[in-house]
Amino acid sequence: MGTLPIMRVDARGFTFEVTDAGPPDGVPVLLLHGFPQHSGEWDDVLPALHAAGLRTYALDQRGYSPGARPTAVADYRIPELVADVVAVLDALGLDAVHLVGHDWGAVVAWAVAAGHAERVRTLTAVSVPHPAAMAYALSNDSRQKARSSYIALFREPDKAEKVLLAWHATALRKLLGGVGDRARVDRYADPMREPGALTAALNWYRAMSRADLAAVGPVAVPTTYVWSDRDVAIGRPAAEACAANVTGDYRFVQLAGVSHWIPDAAPGPLAEAILARAGGTA
Repeated sequence: MGTLPIMRVDARGFTFEVTDAGPPDGVPVLLLHGFPQHSGEWDDVLPALHAAGLRTYALDQRGYSPGARPTAVADYRIPELVADVVAVLDALGLDAVHLVGHDWGAVVAWAVAAGHAERVRTLTAVSVPHPAAMAYALSNDSRQKARSSYIALFREPDKAEKVLLAWHATALRKLLGGVGDRARVDRYADPMREPGALTAALNWYRAMSRADLAAVGPVAVPTTYVWSDRDVAIGRPAAEACAANVTGDYRFVQLAGVSHWIPDAAPGPLAEAILARAGGTA
């Protein structure tokens, strides 16, 4: 698809970049990206949402929007990320939206839906389950502990940047290998090579705490969780534990043969899952 219009939204003393597209009078959908990507990860998903009459807002979150890149690790705690979303909704004049999040964007989306249910019509979480489900799997599944071992490196200041960015960001590009061809990898890797960008993105991991994860309560809004069985980061026990943390209507959509990078690798099936959830409650 062609280049989508980007608006700049002032909220909480920062300037966030938001890709705004779709029918002007459409029911709003807010989309939250993951690490180490940006709002462009939704580009192949959006046409189907627009065709169904939905208006989309894809947010470049804290650390990814150049105008919203504080330096302190504590500025990237989950409560701060959640407050950003609420403030952006306020700035856009949106009372409530269909909320979609992938990877770290899913973590934020779970927390927004749990703590600000009045702002969320429906939730579609992609790849990463409810934080309590992750905590359960990390405590009870040795394979999930192994899958998540990379986080230890990401939490090490300076070392992680050096490892990921060495030799023209070879390790970072390898991490992104599942998103598609070289041009798509470059699209995500190149912005992370800008001064301060990767550190800001890694600060999400460095600010992560058990207390903040445990503070995310059950979700009562209608929810769909989309998981892929080739996800190297999230195993089946974590995915299946997700249901216990949703008290509203819940659907578990499993994609076969798809990697962690669902918006890039399977935009069609993902759009179908979003529409199946959002379309019935517009």
